[in-house]
Amino acid sequence: MKLAAPTLLLILAMLGAPALAADAGPAAIASLGQINGIALACQQPALASRARNAVQTTAPKTRASGEAFEQATNDAFLAQGKGAACPDVATLAGRLKEAESQLQEAYKTAR
Repeated sequence: MKLAAPTLLLILAMLGAPALAADAGPAAIASLGQINGIALACQQPALASRARNAVQTTAPKTRASGEAFEQATNDAFLAQGKGAACPDVATLAGRLKEAESQLQEAYKTAR
C-alpha cells in the first residue's frame, strides 16, 4: 500500500508530460514569431531571418505552426509600430537564442 501512492503519482506525472511538451512547442513558435516581428519593425533583417529559419527547420510543417508564427509576427510588428522602443541587438539576439533552444527542446523527438 505504501508503494501504491508514489507509483500512482509517477504514472500520473508521466501521462501529463506529453501535454506539457505539446504546449512548449506552440509557445516557442509564438516567441519566435514575436521576435521576428520586432526584428522586422526594428530593421534587424539578420535576426528576422534567423527566427524564420529556426521555425522552418525545427517546427512541424503544419498549418497551425505557420499560422501561430505569422500571427505572433504580425502582432509584434504592429505593437512595435505604436511607439514601442526597439531593443538593442544583443538583447534581441539573446531572446532569439533562448526561443531557439526552447523550440529545439520541444521538438527534439520529431527530428
